[in-house]
Amino acid sequence: MTHRHKVIFDTDPGVDDAMALCFLTRRPDFDLLAVTTVHGNLDIGTVTRNALWLAERLALDVPVAMGAATPLVRPAGAGVPHVHGAGGLGDLTLPAQLARTIDPRPAWQVIVDMVRAYPHEVTLIAIGPLTNLALALRHDPGIAELVAGVSLMGGAFGTHGHSGNVSPVAEANILSDPEAADLVMTAPWTVTILGLDVTQQVVMDAAYLDRLEERGGPDGAFLRAVSRFYQGFHERSRGLAGIFAHDSLAVIQVMAPHLFTLRHGPVRVVCGGLADGQTIQKPVGVPGAPAPAWDGAPSCAVAVDVDVGGVLALYADTFIV
Repeated sequence: MTHRHKVIFDTDPGVDDAMALCFLTRRPDFDLLAVTTVHGNLDIGTVTRNALWLAERLALDVPVAMGAATPLVRPAGAGVPHVHGAGGLGDLTLPAQLARTIDPRPAWQVIVDMVRAYPHEVTLIAIGPLTNLALALRHDPGIAELVAGVSLMGGAFGTHGHSGNVSPVAEANILSDPEAADLVMTAPWTVTILGLDVTQQVVMDAAYLDRLEERGGPDGAFLRAVSRFYQGFHERSRGLAGIFAHDSLAVIQVMAPHLFTLRHGPVRVVCGGLADGQTIQKPVGVPGAPAPAWDGAPSCAVAVDVDVGGVLALYADTFIV
């Protein structure tokens, strides 16, 4: 019997968010407890509507809760329709009416309630800005001791030359709410960070996506359809005939940690100035001058390498039988 990870999926769908959620829900490794939404790729109303539609399409019998519309202390960003499409899911057009409705609780409350209901069992998979997790910590700091772990997609640490995608040093999810990210990364829980260092190593090229469509049934057809606009963005911006896997790696890390090489040490997030949103780790065992801002903080695990073939095979084999 496969061990099933109880997870909360915190998301701002988003093409790669949709692809990560589709993967998660098709794996027997996961027991999905809730989907929570957060500002990020687009405004909170749009991404929440996308999450409700995805819950319908994937036949998810879990609460979908609307989360933070703005960062902790900053105004909301403009979103990135040029990356994910005007509606957030590429070229897909959602129906005018949805059967699913949102849970009445705010996302932070759902996180707190689920963690309290299943102490030491729940993993938080966070693939957007980290505002909801920060709010949950603010409302109930004790949950940090009760969470099985946090697996987040965000940040960039310079490995393999990947140092930022919205500034020379900052990754989009972190720069969307650096204050929340710093709070999450310095809380006393187990955090694993899947940054651009590994997510931009894993490219789903056009042939790979085409194979999903041809041999992956209805899910494969959906994955190809939702990824086409996103692929166009990658082609225009980077000359890349494919897409970065990004958010799916935060899911895969939970079930297949052997596919990743981790580096341990405290992580802080720069809040303001030229390097706003930069994630900086002080690795354990590396000699250097005292760094008070890091030395008192808990250790985080930063993914610095990835088995690219292993990740791509695991994702594809979930849909292709």
